[in-house]
Amino acid sequence: MSILNIDQAELAFGLHPLLDRAHLIVHEGERIGLIGRNGTGKSSLLKVIAGQAVFDSGEIRLADSARIIMVEQEPVLPPAETFYLSLTERGGLEDFPDERERWRIDARLIEYLHRFGIDDGRSPASASGGERKRAALALALAMQPDLLLLDEPTNHLDISGITMLEDLLLRGQVRSAIIITHDRAFLDRVASRIIELDRGLLRSYPGNFAAYEARKLDQLADEEKANRKFDQFWAQEEVWIRKGIKARRTRNEGRVRRLEVLRVERMARRERVGNVKLALDAGERSGKLVAELTDVSIRFGERVIIDNLSMNIMRGDRIGLIGANGAGKTTLIKLILGQLQPDQGEVRLGTKIEVAYFDQMREQLNPDATLVETISPGSEWVETADGRKHVMSYLADFLFPPQRAHAKVKMLSGGERNRLLLARLFARPANVLVLDEPTNDLDIESLELLEDTLQGYHGTLLLVSHDRAFLDNVVTQTIVAEGEGQWQEYVGGYSDWLAYCTKRDAVVSEGAPNNKISPPAPRAAATRSRLSFKEQRELAQLPQELETIELQQKALNERMIAPDYYKQSVEQQKTDRAQVQTLEQLMTKKFERWAELDQRANQVGQ
Repeated sequence: MSILNIDQAELAFGLHPLLDRAHLIVHEGERIGLIGRNGTGKSSLLKVIAGQAVFDSGEIRLADSARIIMVEQEPVLPPAETFYLSLTERGGLEDFPDERERWRIDARLIEYLHRFGIDDGRSPASASGGERKRAALALALAMQPDLLLLDEPTNHLDISGITMLEDLLLRGQVRSAIIITHDRAFLDRVASRIIELDRGLLRSYPGNFAAYEARKLDQLADEEKANRKFDQFWAQEEVWIRKGIKARRTRNEGRVRRLEVLRVERMARRERVGNVKLALDAGERSGKLVAELTDVSIRFGERVIIDNLSMNIMRGDRIGLIGANGAGKTTLIKLILGQLQPDQGEVRLGTKIEVAYFDQMREQLNPDATLVETISPGSEWVETADGRKHVMSYLADFLFPPQRAHAKVKMLSGGERNRLLLARLFARPANVLVLDEPTNDLDIESLELLEDTLQGYHGTLLLVSHDRAFLDNVVTQTIVAEGEGQWQEYVGGYSDWLAYCTKRDAVVSEGAPNNKISPPAPRAAATRSRLSFKEQRELAQLPQELETIELQQKALNERMIAPDYYKQSVEQQKTDRAQVQTLEQLMTKKFERWAELDQRANQVGQ
């Protein structure tokens, strides 16, 4: 059964088209990950679905009596004495027509508030962005909507909050969901389908983010090949059309018209948005020792943040800090950099240290300065790892066009401010790089490019992030807040730490002492298994088989949502519903087989 049907949707921001005759069907039980570059219109699409905006043209149809709830990037809570009263007003619970349903929602709301660590009797006036986000998520889940719309739900959440939200979504607390997020681990675990908003079109990919990546690479290669072939043909036609006077007098009018059509098509072809170009200069090498902490402790009032911590940070270390919101990750970084003195113990800094600091609140940006003044005050040139660049060219590397170079920082979106801060950070050499939540508001392609840049960085990296995939792809060790001021160092990234915790808990549950558990080692290469000839053929055919099933699903769905479908016999309707389930099961089976064969094929090639 379809919850939502969008057909021939068009939406533009000024002269820039966000949706170009886009089409989308959302079925009951689907958890759709909506992805796309920053500024492509993802949030605008959710606002239309939520009834907060309208399409310029096109049609949107919702199932009868469907309850739609949206949680924005930065939820606004009505002023009230307590979180409970504020959420009651936000959800319109006072005017709820069904008293018994109202009481059920009420009970679930208090339960979810406690799960997300929110005191329902506390005033929301002084709440942080993360607390407001968790409260809004609690309300949305308590109302058990038919369609839940989440815009960047993992921003401001720590890892425990993110995994709890994943668990709740997987347990069926909502019938269907559309989720905008850049968190690839979240998409891999939660999404049953990926929808990419790309150049005005909504492109559908069955499965999670890993499956999307595999299919997207093939699609982009085919698109590039088609464009290259088109450009070559176009160039040949241009040469022919510009021949001498005699040729122009005798040219075939049909061929001329065809060229004009080609020109129109070429102008109309919307190119993919370029990638951010990152290059990071580590500058002069620091001393071998970056920082040495000996029996360091610090507390705020009665609360112990760090208790008797000793550790060495060496040149080239790539450290990820993991912990709940408020655990003291930023405090630990300030201790390491010598910006904060411990209550007891000693911090010794190494020599020749040049620090670049990316702060999650972006307080280093002057809102009244222009982009040019922010990047290169008093100069038109920037010294980068790739050499000297004009400031306009450097800004273009971070997707800021020349016409925006003199715009004020306060006019930028959250994602644009993140890119500007990265541009400023990378514009000067640094052999110690500190990144405090750098992934917020960045789209997935920019995230992956940032990962590539950091992997090639030769300095020392201190990273605070709740993005599990980012941690796995960047750091060599993690320092984890384990409560009551205790911090522990582990080899590897987030997944290695999680595997160690799982093993430790299993050993403890069996009654074995903790000290017999070995710390995690770097991940070994997967066992390789060569594909047989039959399996190779099967792998090559699976994408086409999946596409055929998708087309069958689309045709069946369009027939079932037609206005006169009710005229079909009861037997036919039962047959169609059974066919929907059969196709979904077949799609899942085919996809799982494809993922298995593709993984084995890639392992063989490594």
